[in-house]
Amino acid sequence: MNAVAALQLLIAAAFLSIPLVRARYGGRAQAAVEAELGRQGVRTTVMAENGMRLDAGGHETWAPVGIATALAVPAVLALTGNASAGTVTWIVQPLVLLVNCVILYSNLTAVPSVTAAFARSEDAELRRIDVRSMLRAAERGFPRWVMPYLQNLRHAVVFTGSAAVLVLLATR
Repeated sequence: MNAVAALQLLIAAAFLSIPLVRARYGGRAQAAVEAELGRQGVRTTVMAENGMRLDAGGHETWAPVGIATALAVPAVLALTGNASAGTVTWIVQPLVLLVNCVILYSNLTAVPSVTAAFARSEDAELRRIDVRSMLRAAERGFPRWVMPYLQNLRHAVVFTGSAAVLVLLATR
């Protein structure tokens, strides 16, 4: 069971990389987005006015921290010899896989989904934004190793680690 706990803690660390990177580089990415919006002739405050930010605030912190905590619970249970660790893992691990699928889908469909969301907005400025250029600017605000390298590494750790956890549990 210690291998399962170690994998769960590794997956938790992968999720914690999201708010850590955003806390460190999100301001730089936000500045890049605001510069791009200015270049597009859109007021640079439109994102903030609509509650959108690139730092570690909001769901960019509570969601990955919550997932990491959910993974830490069965890991700690296993490491302390609690018999319910396996049951909790059978509940948590598939949910983590499902959530990561949603995150991956969101990453892959960012341009069309953000474009559609902006098109439905009451804010005329949001509807005018060239979303592809704005998202490229946001990416450039982060170090080159973040996207796609850290992002892909995190997905690989979550998917392979979760699969390994479930296989280990099923074969014990």
